[in-house]
Amino acid sequence: MAKHWLISAKVKTGELERKMNKWKIAGISLAGLVVAGWAFVNSPLMMAAMFYFIAPSQSFAEDQRQAAPDYTNPDYWAARPDKQDSADVQPNGFSTDTDASANVAVFFVHPTTYVRSDHWNQPLDHAATNKTTDDTVMRDQASVFNGCCDVYAPRYRQATLFSFSDTSEAKNGQQALAHAYSDVAAAFEQFLQENPERPIVLAGHSQGSHHLDQLIEEQVVGTDVEQRLVAAYPIGFSVDTSNGLPVCQSASQTRCQVTWNTNAEGANVVLAQPGDICVNPLTWTTDAVLAGHEANLGGVTFGASGDIEPGVADARCQDSQLIVSEVRSPNYDFMPFGAGNYHIYDYSFYHMNLRQNVQARVEAFFADQAESTDATLN
Repeated sequence: MAKHWLISAKVKTGELERKMNKWKIAGISLAGLVVAGWAFVNSPLMMAAMFYFIAPSQSFAEDQRQAAPDYTNPDYWAARPDKQDSADVQPNGFSTDTDASANVAVFFVHPTTYVRSDHWNQPLDHAATNKTTDDTVMRDQASVFNGCCDVYAPRYRQATLFSFSDTSEAKNGQQALAHAYSDVAAAFEQFLQENPERPIVLAGHSQGSHHLDQLIEEQVVGTDVEQRLVAAYPIGFSVDTSNGLPVCQSASQTRCQVTWNTNAEGANVVLAQPGDICVNPLTWTTDAVLAGHEANLGGVTFGASGDIEPGVADARCQDSQLIVSEVRSPNYDFMPFGAGNYHIYDYSFYHMNLRQNVQARVEAFFADQAESTDATLN
């Protein structure tokens, strides 16, 4: 199975053994795979060859790294509400009330878009990688939230793709991922400074969701920030309940988390582990009931046309995965991890359902606030 080459670890004292299984299914982004250009990757051998050729030749200790980004500078953000960026795009024929987004801020952590062997961590001035981030994941993923929220998405010294398969004694990949997380944590601190009282949404994909998982555990749960949390969407990574945040059990529950990993049944690469969270994005429940294509409000991929395509995919949770039985569109046929692995479409399949859901949770959050205020006054 291809996942045997996707091994890394989330470094944290006392948690290494439990987290090792998660690194076997480390998140790899649509953008990174497009850059890699290996559409032919349909077997473990091809996957191993791909990772071999993108392995940095130097150790993490020997590598040169740029200074930490200054997140007070808008240039270090892929998306912000005070700049025009790719996260502002909306599906063809669809528009939202932009005034509604003024009340909530979303912190979005993008997936892996750096697949080079030059460094263990992306130089932030690497123009090609930044363009890939903007042209793919900002449009296809972060844009989902522009109807509910002001979108903030930091550029960070992300770990290169090979970090997820590094098994060296030096633990270069683990160090690269920890280095990337330090940027995400710093960006989140700046995000909170700029939004000291507003309700917030946390979201990410793949490598971004790994960092978000750690951020939730260390910076959100048990703090005042948790009380401002509308919901978290650490999608497309192995996420269980160990970060301490409850799993969303309904479409309007707040202060909870939603995630899934999308595959066809029996797919060669299974980006999930037993015990991982699976919330069905067509029902917003964790049961195994199949939600048919008619429940899908529309898939959207800006890599094709940006059109809304209702009924693209069905969904049911099974064995900690989100299982799709049939994809009813020719716009989702790029499967670099092998037939039936839909990791790169975790967001795109369910674009319109996600848009609707985050808005529903925002409305529920404000309704709860209003009810609490009334109860206090009375």
